[in-house]
Amino acid sequence: MFKFAHNNLNVLNLEKSLKFYKEALELEEVSRMDAGDFILVYLDDHKQSQHLLELTWLKDRKELYNLGDNEFHLAMTTDDFDKAHELHKKMNCICYENEAMGIYFINDPDGYWIEILPQ
Repeated sequence: MFKFAHNNLNVLNLEKSLKFYKEALELEEVSRMDAGDFILVYLDDHKQSQHLLELTWLKDRKELYNLGDNEFHLAMTTDDFDKAHELHKKMNCICYENEAMGIYFINDPDGYWIEILPQ
């Protein structure tokens, strides 16, 4: 039997990404490992789930990551969809909306998409 542990996203600017995930999704750092060439930071959703988001910062990386067609994404639910939408609109990070489905996507500083769903 298997269960999810975490998803990993590589980021170019760790501090900028941490600020974004805290402000946009209220994710908090729960652990960090400095492995010399890279740093791993694990974020959680205040124990709402057991799933973690792992941000990896490669210290020497300078070029943007190739996200291809960006067909993969994370998805998160919120108990206050309208308030979340208002926040993300203010942050100017909404990259796609599907009003018919009642969802929208935001993108992080590296261009990764996160789907926002009502609970």
